[in-house]
Amino acid sequence: MDSGRFLLFSLSLALISRAFSDSLIQITPDRRSSTKLSRDDVLFCDSWRFTVENNDAGVWVSVPDRCVQSVKDYMTGDRHRSDSEFVADDSLSFAKTVQIAGDGKDVWVFDIDETLLSNLPYYAAHGFGSEAFDETTFDEWVNLAEAPALQASLRLYREVEQLGFKIVLITGRSEPQRNVTEKNLVYAGYTNWERLFLRGRADSGKTALVYKSEKRRELEDEGYRIHGSSGDQWSDLLGFAIARRSFKLPNPMYYIP
Repeated sequence: MDSGRFLLFSLSLALISRAFSDSLIQITPDRRSSTKLSRDDVLFCDSWRFTVENNDAGVWVSVPDRCVQSVKDYMTGDRHRSDSEFVADDSLSFAKTVQIAGDGKDVWVFDIDETLLSNLPYYAAHGFGSEAFDETTFDEWVNLAEAPALQASLRLYREVEQLGFKIVLITGRSEPQRNVTEKNLVYAGYTNWERLFLRGRADSGKTALVYKSEKRRELEDEGYRIHGSSGDQWSDLLGFAIARRSFKLPNPMYYIP
């Protein structure tokens, strides 16, 4: 990408990011310009989102055209925040039942994108999941290290740490993005993680489900006990070497196998 196009892209994302505080998502629906959905579209899109979140839809590529407004309203409205808070509350209720051994081997695993950090500023500029994924522009957004925290997840992160869990992060981001990822995590309020796994050369071509399962197996082989796992994709949670309890956060914008 030439320097002029990159500058234009960076300025565009910077303008979007100004709608956010350091760690709090502040995009709100513009009700004056929102397209009013028909009753049929409301029912269709609510049911579509239900099947997506329950992994009944299988592999899907993009948000249906008739559901773009619905996904936008959901992601920028109170419902997504409320759903995320419920997941965090359920996660914490389980975490409080775990007897921490005190040997530093009791682990809670977190995904990063759309779990700890929100890329909503990026997806707001790219159709809320209705556009084909562009790795180049997404990596440019990642390199800004300005993704805000999902507040429900930040609360959960801090509370499980206080309970005595060691926190392990497993992300689909690549190893060259380690520095900007760590910078962004700290910027959003996350600290004191035990391990941060990113994709290396040996992980190239693996599905997220296989790659993340292998990293969890590495942890188990080192004697760690994985009690809880939080992610926005089923591929964050399923596979092998799974946690005792897994908690799925809502994300109707994209699917990763």
